Amino acid sequence: MAEVRAAAHGQSSYAVRLEVGPTGAAAVTAGLGRDDVAVVVDVLSFTTTLGVAVERGIEVRPCRWRDQRAAAYAVEHDAVLAVGRFEAASVGVRLPTLSPAAMLRGDGVEGVERLVLPSPNGSSICALLADGVVAASLRNATAAADALAPALRQGSVLAVVASGERWPDGSLRPAAEDVWGAGALLAALLERGVTGLSPEAELAVASWRAVAGDPVVALHACAGGRELAAAGFGADVDVAAEVDASTVVPVLVGGVFVAG
Repeated sequence: MAEVRAAAHGQSSYAVRLEVGPTGAAAVTAGLGRDDVAVVVDVLSFTTTLGVAVERGIEVRPCRWRDQRAAAYAVEHDAVLAVGRFEAASVGVRLPTLSPAAMLRGDGVEGVERLVLPSPNGSSICALLADGVVAASLRNATAAADALAPALRQGSVLAVVASGERWPDGSLRPAAEDVWGAGALLAALLERGVTGLSPEAELAVASWRAVAGDPVVALHACAGGRELAAAGFGADVDVAAEVDASTVVPVLVGGVFVAG
């Protein structure tokens, strides 16, 4: 029964799969081969900020959120450790953070070549998965589809992970923005002849198509967008809503995200 459950929830009968959060990531990436690929989507804000950083030529290492080893890890790799948005605001100094708007402005990253970028969801999931992970967001959905479609049309399997968020008790909260980001990528793949989507993947496509006419309004209206705007980070939502603003596709190679 356990094997049947694992196969069902891992969507193993489908070539294109989608799940949410770290447990979902483990399920849909189980058994992936060397020619298969996993994509992590964390629109607000890890994969969006990561994409902007890689556009700037910065090598980014993912890291588990608030891992006590993060500072030592950054030192070990001669990298700068990013801090939380509120932490940077409280000290009144420009430091690298998870804010995509700040990363786009270059706050705290001028001259930075290597960055450790923790986050409670997307970065933590990337740190758990193997090299070859692709980071996608609304900003690079079409570019990611262009990069992935040829291999998928030749039979490679795709596992997409919508990172999700956390309730105060630590339990997983599925996030609309990550489903939309995943759906934007999957919709672009459909346009490029990729087939074999699981019902979960098809649901993400339908969800994205429902808001694709005005993603800025949708992102500001969802819970994650409202939370950031209320905290004074509405500009981060605006940057995350810049659909196809980037052609850079970050790929994890040797523990470092670089332009793939």
